[in-house]
Amino acid sequence: MANHVSSLKRVRTEARRTEINRKNKTRLRHTIRAMRRALTAKDNSSATSLLPSTFSIIDRSAKLGIIKKNTAARYKSKLHTKVKALAA
Repeated sequence: MANHVSSLKRVRTEARRTEINRKNKTRLRHTIRAMRRALTAKDNSSATSLLPSTFSIIDRSAKLGIIKKNTAARYKSKLHTKVKALAA
């Protein structure tokens, strides 16, 4: 265990940030999973309505550093392509 005051504070800070990061990553995974379920069920109206909120959460996660920018772009591109194919 840490002995210095600054080390103890760092341990507390990291615990808080880890919890926040875990919550954000879980929320990201759940929204992407819901979007993929709508696409698998071929539910066009549900997929179309979920798209903006999913993109918002993906962008927020990239901004917070939960995922990288290129990963966010890749997720958004694949989901958007699948929604367009479902609509056609």
